[in-house]
Amino acid sequence: MNYCHQRCEGEQVTDHPLVPVQRGDPSGGCPRALRERWRLATLASGWPFPDDWGLPAVDAVCEAAAEGRDSVPALSLLGRARAASGAGLAETLQDLAALHTVLPDPGKARPAVDDPDIIPSRLVRATAIAWADVTLAGVSMNQVIEPLTGLATAGYLRTRLGEIYRSARAAGQPARDRHVLIVVGLDLRRVNGWAKLVPMLLAAEAIREVFPGGQTHAALGSSVAAVLCRRDQLLAEQTRRLRSLVGELLAADPDASPAGPPRIWLERLPGDHAAACDLIARLGRQRAA
Repeated sequence: MNYCHQRCEGEQVTDHPLVPVQRGDPSGGCPRALRERWRLATLASGWPFPDDWGLPAVDAVCEAAAEGRDSVPALSLLGRARAASGAGLAETLQDLAALHTVLPDPGKARPAVDDPDIIPSRLVRATAIAWADVTLAGVSMNQVIEPLTGLATAGYLRTRLGEIYRSARAAGQPARDRHVLIVVGLDLRRVNGWAKLVPMLLAAEAIREVFPGGQTHAALGSSVAAVLCRRDQLLAEQTRRLRSLVGELLAADPDASPAGPPRIWLERLPGDHAAACDLIARLGRQRAA
């Protein structure tokens, strides 16, 4: 057994007895290698939305583990991020179990199966409490604005859609004939670390500029936003302008440019409000990485 002396690309780190690395261990103390092993283990365990796994908090956990630091603060970040992205508690703990299986441990053999019941209780507690804090805050009627982007929350968009469907029903006209969702999807797989936050900030800026009226602007996930607007003669031109402006803002920012060009499309509303809520949940998780 030896201890990790280097990060990726040869950057020196201090020895730490909490980071024992087995000879031949493919992570070698490298956060990026550990991240990839964790990702593969989570996907193999049945993670339902592969593209939404790689959040900035994942990088924080990998860095803490590779450097031998206490992982509880990073796992608290992860619990909050998973809740905010729509992941349930069961799948969040399953993801934590997958991490547990790939961390090197010279004292005992790691389990072949990623079982949440074998995770140290302090790690489960930190992750679960953080997840619950966000989830409980999300049910508050006062939380209608997503704090990072200033866009409305997905919860507020669901409420707004309920109003749209009631109004359409009273008018005897399908909601899909009156309103539509314009969806902005960003590919964050080539954006590293906390720079993953920048593309959504730029997308929110573009949405507010192109749609300054009474439309509903909402953040559906860490890399997906939507605008609920009327189907009218301005729709095609507004969609074109939004695509152009988001692309320009991403290209001009070196941290955000790997997320471009954006994917922007029209999403027709389904037949009823319950189906629309399901649609919002799916959209929010399909493009993040």
